[in-house]
Amino acid sequence: MTDVAARVQELLPSVRADLEELVRIESVWADPARRPEVHRSAELTSKLLSQAGFGDIRTVSAGGAPAVIARHPAPEGAPTVLLYAHHDVQPEGDSAQWHSPPFEPTERDGRLYGRGTADDKAGIATHLAAFRAFDGNPPVGITVFVEGEEESGSPSLPALLDAHRDLLAADVIIIADSDNWGVDIPALTVSLRGLADCVVEVATLDHGLHSGLWGGVVPDALSALVRVLASLHDDDGNVAVEGLHEATAAEVEFPDERVRADSGLLDGVRQIGSGPVVQRMWARPAITVIGIDTTPTALASNTLVPSARAKVSMRVAPGGDAREHLAALTRHLEAHAPWGARVTVTPGDVGQPYAIDATGPVYDAARQAFQIAWGREPIDMGMGGSIPFIAEFAAAFPDAKILVTGVEDPGTQAHSINESLHLGVLERAATSEALFLQALGNDSDR
Repeated sequence: MTDVAARVQELLPSVRADLEELVRIESVWADPARRPEVHRSAELTSKLLSQAGFGDIRTVSAGGAPAVIARHPAPEGAPTVLLYAHHDVQPEGDSAQWHSPPFEPTERDGRLYGRGTADDKAGIATHLAAFRAFDGNPPVGITVFVEGEEESGSPSLPALLDAHRDLLAADVIIIADSDNWGVDIPALTVSLRGLADCVVEVATLDHGLHSGLWGGVVPDALSALVRVLASLHDDDGNVAVEGLHEATAAEVEFPDERVRADSGLLDGVRQIGSGPVVQRMWARPAITVIGIDTTPTALASNTLVPSARAKVSMRVAPGGDAREHLAALTRHLEAHAPWGARVTVTPGDVGQPYAIDATGPVYDAARQAFQIAWGREPIDMGMGGSIPFIAEFAAAFPDAKILVTGVEDPGTQAHSINESLHLGVLERAATSEALFLQALGNDSDR
């Protein structure tokens, strides 16, 4: 096993070069103007997998973004491992707020900055390093599946899994799209919240009115909308919608000072909600107002606004049903309209939560691989964010063991400006994966 770890270390410069080449491609599927870049990203991913030694490589689509499937057959009696990552990235936002160009990978203080350096082109790099560590002769079968629209909610993934079920069938699935507890503390993600969102529109008038003539008599829609949105939480910030599920979080301490440091809370701003931090982050529902449509302040006049709308996003605790939770949210919004205002709720995306029973020989082997690569076993952690496609994989391959790992850490700032990858984490993540593949192959020999 130490030979495998040493080989990964030798490969890191070339793997980093491959990662940087990927990062330079602006593969933002959410931007129609840059969809050709997503196709170019798939082409480069296919090329890199071919150079790594995969013989059977296909670029596939189910009406959406291109995905890449690469396969290496299993030796006699050995299991097959599916390695997942995605090659699309989030929009970069305001480029002026980046300390270096978002699509030009730049190293500073041991971190590689750029959109997709971590989420999730580093997942591709991790899989390349782990496979190449065996010089084209891994002890297990390996299938690499690199999706192209994860950041847009993976809308065509169910169709892809259905169309290519035989190609993607595996005994173990490694999803390299999650977080670590710290740059020196690895983690296995064992629970993820689901997601449901909607747009709520409030109307009070059939046209705008002079606020001086009618103010104090006729309600404006924006004030009504604000009251509706304020009803979603109690005074302590706990979610106030009835009928939502709460689970139990992994037993991990998350100090208040880390909350403030990792989140960037301003001085004087308090946390919301009550109870342990990890319970609130991983095992309870959360509701956030993520956008409002109304008159911009620069264009505001003394007018009672006739209608206004907001987008509301809800995270669903593991064990809950996202569709049922969206129905409960809808009922709440409709029931809390002040002054008889008309409320219309339009449902949006739904993604189911997932919990993993991370016990048994496969997970024991994974923890041992982490122990060797990181110098300590991983902790079991939840994830407040959502990766709905994990539930899709579990439904498609119910007998497969699923491991959710990743190359991110609290300083990564995925989806935000100045996203970065800790290069030491990349090395340890790739080493862990290679050692785990070696362990699975050794077990099949016994």
